[in-house]
Amino acid sequence: MSRYSLEEFVNQTSQQDLNQGTFELESERMLEVNLDGLVWMKMGAMISYRGQIKFTREGVLEHGLGNLLKKAVSGEGARLTKAQGSGKMYLADRGKKISVIALAGEAICVNGNDILAFEATVKNEIKMLRRVAGMMAGGLFNYRLSGEGLIAITSHYDPMTLRVSPGNPVFTDPNATIAWSANLSPDFKTDISLRTFLGRGSGESFQMKFEGDGFVVVQPYEEVYLATGG
Repeated sequence: MSRYSLEEFVNQTSQQDLNQGTFELESERMLEVNLDGLVWMKMGAMISYRGQIKFTREGVLEHGLGNLLKKAVSGEGARLTKAQGSGKMYLADRGKKISVIALAGEAICVNGNDILAFEATVKNEIKMLRRVAGMMAGGLFNYRLSGEGLIAITSHYDPMTLRVSPGNPVFTDPNATIAWSANLSPDFKTDISLRTFLGRGSGESFQMKFEGDGFVVVQPYEEVYLATGG
């Protein structure tokens, strides 16, 4: 257990300017956004800010009718908030580890629960998982993020990326899968024998199957996603 004088504590925990740009990792679990314009973030992720910043919940048709319909089908409410203005903003999500990725014309699919923030220059599109098995496993939808700009994603503990190559598919637990290359279309596999062995009808009995040429990112944690309207 660390013990500090008050002055030592303030100095030890003080915010630091690292001059890393719009998205700056204040720590591995806290993101500083140097805002000058507009960014999108996960609803409820803001923990502190300074400056002139306006927060607006995502509008019903802000990202198109297609995204609205997919959210309605999945049972997911508006999960994004628009932060607009000038200042410094600090984001976090239940102490999860944050990774910042710079897209340069590429695309990545990220589980909707694992997006923390992205710049306004990044295009986002909701992609529904194709089979009911996926819905039962918990991950109902994901975002396809593409174009140019910074994105911040979260994971419980350190993420691990697995390469997917032709003829060598990768199988993952849906509740531990956080992202994958956008050219891959995951399918679902039901393992009846595994379900019988475990004595339950979810979890490892449903597996995501990735085939082709790309990657998939997993975390050492099985997260249960709750479909809510808010």
